Amino acid sequence: MSAPSPLKGCSLLLLEDEPLLRRRLARQLTDQGLEVTAVGTVAEARNALSSLALDLALLDVNLPDGTGLSLLADGLVPASCATLVMTSEGAIEGAVEAMRLGAADYLAKPFEPGDLLPRLLRARIALRRRRGEQFRREQDAAAGPDFVFGASLAALRATADRILAADRRLRDAAPPPILIEGETGTGKTSLARWLHRNGPRADGPWVEVNCSALPESLAESELFGHERGAFTDAREARIGLLEAAAGGTLFLDELPSLSPATQARLLKAIEDHSIRRVGGNRSIAVDVRIIAATNSDLRVLCAEGRFREDLLHRLDLFRLRIPPLRERGDDIAELALALAAGIARNYRLPAPTLPPEGRARLLAHTWPGNVRELAHEIERSLVFEDDQLQFRALSHATAAGRPRQPGEDFRFPEEGFSLDDTIDRFVQSALRQAEGNVSAAARLLGVTRDFVRYRLRDKQDRADASR
Repeated sequence: MSAPSPLKGCSLLLLEDEPLLRRRLARQLTDQGLEVTAVGTVAEARNALSSLALDLALLDVNLPDGTGLSLLADGLVPASCATLVMTSEGAIEGAVEAMRLGAADYLAKPFEPGDLLPRLLRARIALRRRRGEQFRREQDAAAGPDFVFGASLAALRATADRILAADRRLRDAAPPPILIEGETGTGKTSLARWLHRNGPRADGPWVEVNCSALPESLAESELFGHERGAFTDAREARIGLLEAAAGGTLFLDELPSLSPATQARLLKAIEDHSIRRVGGNRSIAVDVRIIAATNSDLRVLCAEGRFREDLLHRLDLFRLRIPPLRERGDDIAELALALAAGIARNYRLPAPTLPPEGRARLLAHTWPGNVRELAHEIERSLVFEDDQLQFRALSHATAAGRPRQPGEDFRFPEEGFSLDDTIDRFVQSALRQAEGNVSAAARLLGVTRDFVRYRLRDKQDRADASR
């Protein structure tokens, strides 16, 4: 059984005055699943363009009542419609003019029947990628650092690798969505970019959108596109981000910000692998990998009625959770050096080093802003200090957040006391307050969880040695 045409369901305008050729081309394209409107004059083409939602146009140049290029010159072919022009053999000037006016490609007549469909498909793909390029340029300029997998994220890396391995085993099917959870600033966008760059769709488009930045009135139009006249300002049809990301990845950050109605449309798009533009009545196939990210617990939002439970079940197949920076132990130092190298390049500075004093301040801080806060502190240190990351500003921040220490009138007992026992008591007290959670206890103490684990092992070793 042959695979369906990748252009199946697309609407095409065919403008050709020679009846036999027009019928032959219309039949060939209809057999491939396209919806063809075939006309023989420029006037008929103008009427069709004013009343139909079109994905493709195949235009002859010389017609009895004018030229097909006038449709492009007059702006009648919408930006969402990929156009090919048919020219007489040797008419290069007309082809060049057509490309200048916005045509994606041209065919010199007579042409082989097998040449037409691949040209149309390339034009369609190129149009979608141009739509995605509007976002990619801004995203690349604002792109953060590469995602750093340290020892504390070994399990996360293993899960991500297994997801990509499963993607590579898929052949023609679109890969299932991925849900990334994590606090604000933990690097969800960086992880999503890593998944795209290292997966089988790396050569496809990458489109990312912050859902919280989409006005509710425009969110559906941005995601699904719209047809001309769908609403007051819809002067021409527009491809949505799901179409622009076809063959690649669409990253939806802060997903719960979408309204319930938009969530319902997104669920249907994921299940059916197709969309309908706002104001349209045609289903358009979209082959896209969706990666969604949230800093909220979607299960809690479902219980509160703020997120669709059926969409959660559809998204929650491949889930990746990024722990906050305060739970990543000594990996913070590795991450800081990786971030610092990139920031230093931007300032045309040598890669800085991390001395023991800077490392101690780095590991003592609780990083409520996660990786984003860390990047800002690194930039501050590079600009205002030297080629060593001392993080002197963190001394004040850390001290301000600590409970009051014993005053100057504190006196040590004459008989002395055991510092190890005192530290053990602090650790045990923090563990009780944190109900046994080592990471939470470490946050209360202002140390890494590795330090807490070391103290627990050391206490046990000393107890064993005293027996």
